[in-house]
Amino acid sequence: MKTGSSPRVFYGFDNIGSRESVVTGGIVKVQDLQKIFPNCTETPNLLYLVSSSMPPYAPLMAEMAKRHGARFVLNQNGVAYPAWHGAGWEKTNVSNRLLVQSADHVIYQSHFCKNAADRFLGTCRGSWEILHNPVDTRSFRPSPVLPRTPLILLQAGTHGCFYRVETAVRTLHELNKRGVDVRLLIAGRYNWRPRESDALAELNELAQSLGVALLMDCRGAYSQNEAVRLFQSAHILLHTQYNDCCPRLVVEAMASGLPVVYSSSGGTPELVGNEGGVGVPVELSWERAIPPGVKELADAVIQVYETYGKYSASALDRSRRLFDVEKWMDRHDKMFKSYFL
Repeated sequence: MKTGSSPRVFYGFDNIGSRESVVTGGIVKVQDLQKIFPNCTETPNLLYLVSSSMPPYAPLMAEMAKRHGARFVLNQNGVAYPAWHGAGWEKTNVSNRLLVQSADHVIYQSHFCKNAADRFLGTCRGSWEILHNPVDTRSFRPSPVLPRTPLILLQAGTHGCFYRVETAVRTLHELNKRGVDVRLLIAGRYNWRPRESDALAELNELAQSLGVALLMDCRGAYSQNEAVRLFQSAHILLHTQYNDCCPRLVVEAMASGLPVVYSSSGGTPELVGNEGGVGVPVELSWERAIPPGVKELADAVIQVYETYGKYSASALDRSRRLFDVEKWMDRHDKMFKSYFL
């Protein structure tokens, strides 16, 4: 590897896609990075991989990159453990363990990510840092025209476990029982069953049984550009996922002026802090997922809604101060260029 050269970064895939593409996980971050470091598929000198969007044969790719003198940077998100993976979690961790231990530098997306990786993958041998997921605060902005009523709760992202949407629907039911004029908007991928149609049928059956089907709006997967309008159509993000490592949708919501009511677990509390919303405490467990209590979530929603202006302004301010994508990219720019001085 020659000093004085410029970083030529390869992200492990031939095509990254644009903001109009429907993508999930780490690819969204790579879309940000390729604005300043385009995806270089020929003669790269730096390999950058994101653990939540791994290409096939990633350990072999990293080994070959280092053999040819390239740097390897790993952006580490979550790991496999019994609570969400079930049987076989050890096998799933094998390749990621190799990547963590071979990386020149590991970016952990949250302190929770670092703790989980140390526990299930082992400590990294290279340098490391904590760098939370970013948000484009020029794209994600509050809606100036959203009426205050009805209260619209948003649950978004990839719904890989039924308890996520079940808890949200039961919270909707609880709020409706208390006389709150409320709606629930759910958007994203519904993949806790092999066929999405079966997952949606299960979700609809639950809503019908609770008498809240007419208060719900279920939408599908969305692109980054569509996400901007999605967040502007709601008041509060309801994030029920247990031990979520560093959900980018949380900082996107905050940048859109949405306070967050959430499971106080994983890396989410690091993002929201004390001012960006209200968390519902849950027990820490690696063996089982523990959804937040429905009544406690409803209490938190009402608490936020009663002083909505304060929470909304604080969420917006926190997202701009701590998670703006320009700062995130500037850190990568300095890091990448430091390898070639």
